[in-house]
Amino acid sequence: MLSLRQDIVHAFAEGSFRGNPAAVVVLDVWPKEQLMLHLAQDNNLSETTFLVKEKEGWHIRWFTPVAEVKLCGHATLASGKVLHERKLWDAEQTISLKSRSGLLKIAYENEDYVLDFPAQKIDATRLPPGLEEALRCSVSECYGSGEDFLVLLDDEETVSKIKPDFSFLKKINCRGVTITAKSDKYDFVSRFFAPGYGIDEDPVTGSAHCTLAPFWAERLHKSEMLAAQVSSRGGLLRLRVSGDRVFIAGKAKHFSQALIESPFTENIA
Repeated sequence: MLSLRQDIVHAFAEGSFRGNPAAVVVLDVWPKEQLMLHLAQDNNLSETTFLVKEKEGWHIRWFTPVAEVKLCGHATLASGKVLHERKLWDAEQTISLKSRSGLLKIAYENEDYVLDFPAQKIDATRLPPGLEEALRCSVSECYGSGEDFLVLLDDEETVSKIKPDFSFLKKINCRGVTITAKSDKYDFVSRFFAPGYGIDEDPVTGSAHCTLAPFWAERLHKSEMLAAQVSSRGGLLRLRVSGDRVFIAGKAKHFSQALIESPFTENIA
């Protein structure tokens, strides 16, 4: 019988039932990939995270209900919260994480968990056919950033009120679409859609800010910014851009803990 502890943490949450929920599972050894995907499907959260301790730091992997992804910010922040609370990490030190996106780090500062992530370059690109129709609005500028598109809109009200056609948006050839605009209250606001990966709208997307932070740092001529992801749950991210790294800070609220018991022991590697 396989027994796994699973924690649900609300990442980038300033209050109750805010931010982005992530499931975190700490393992002794890696199970088969199919088991991790099945657990992510059953959780039906935007990400379920798995961690295994290594000689130096941890190895981290993230799964949506549909597929494994290369990088996830909110679930990494949630992992820091779990490792901290379970005393598996001395939060006076920086923790290192091996991932498909290279070396990542987490620090704990002033009750915030601070992610040290790679900055993502973007390039102006032609608007993909059907994207305006899928978003149901006109687009000011469009940029490509690896697997995603970043779309600049005229104002923050438009960002907040957009109701995309997700069946249409799913046909766009990309992992996800970030929409963003300058803000009066914050430095900028954003939302993130990834229906092709089983996530119509992600409540708060740390990885998208690896692109958003350098994009707005250049436009606003500042290296430190406060950003809001204006989904229905909402979340705040404190950002700092330094060279080719983006530091993404936010709070985390532990929501629940569960024991998963499964007879499928053949899924353990």
